[in-house]
Amino acid sequence: MRNPRIYQAQTFEVGQIQPLSDDAFGHTVRVLRLKDGDDITLFSGVAEAEGYFEYQGKLCNVGKKRADIEIIAKKLVENESPLNIHLGQGISRGERMDFTLQKSVELGVNTITPIFTERCGVKLSGERLEKKHDQWQKIVISACEQSGRCTVPIVAQPIYLEDWLQQQSSALKLNLHPRAQHSIMSLPIENNRVRLLIGPEGGLNDDEISAATAAGFHDVLLGPRVLRTETAALTAITALQCRYGDLT
Repeated sequence: MRNPRIYQAQTFEVGQIQPLSDDAFGHTVRVLRLKDGDDITLFSGVAEAEGYFEYQGKLCNVGKKRADIEIIAKKLVENESPLNIHLGQGISRGERMDFTLQKSVELGVNTITPIFTERCGVKLSGERLEKKHDQWQKIVISACEQSGRCTVPIVAQPIYLEDWLQQQSSALKLNLHPRAQHSIMSLPIENNRVRLLIGPEGGLNDDEISAATAAGFHDVLLGPRVLRTETAALTAITALQCRYGDLT
């Protein structure tokens, strides 16, 4: 069986035997049916002095409701892009939003802020919004488990576009626009940070585009065709990683 890679938010020490969290137990023992002696890889998302590590271990003391892991070794993981991308994603419906979150994490995005816009078409508030936010963060964690990342991107609390635009940042600010004059590949980047604004289905309206421009966002073009919101986000992140990051 393949050595599963699992997130568990705690510190680990080689030689120690530590309990699996409820989520990790549920996935490894109840879903994957792993048993005593099976290999497992853990990562915590917590940086140590040298950087981020993943930990090799073996399951032990597996019972009906809990299991432990013996930490055998640890390995420094250095697969983060030099480019820091904060994605401001207009909230899209259902699986489109989930897909964008998952794939953007695989491509190396660092922070994702779900954004309410005029055309987002998704009405969430209160408890439903909290549950959706928790679901989005779990999707991000799952994408880290799959892609080998040891840092866990943050899904910020969903906010309205005008509030996100007012956040102070030294990053290069980009807004995809089908009628922009400049290619996303042509703008010089002065540091290693980018804030990327992607509209929902239907895009941003004229007032929102004007507000983004007033907040210092550059309208940029990806190509001659109009892309769906999830395609636009992933294509833009890929282009940025190829131009400024670690995709070669």
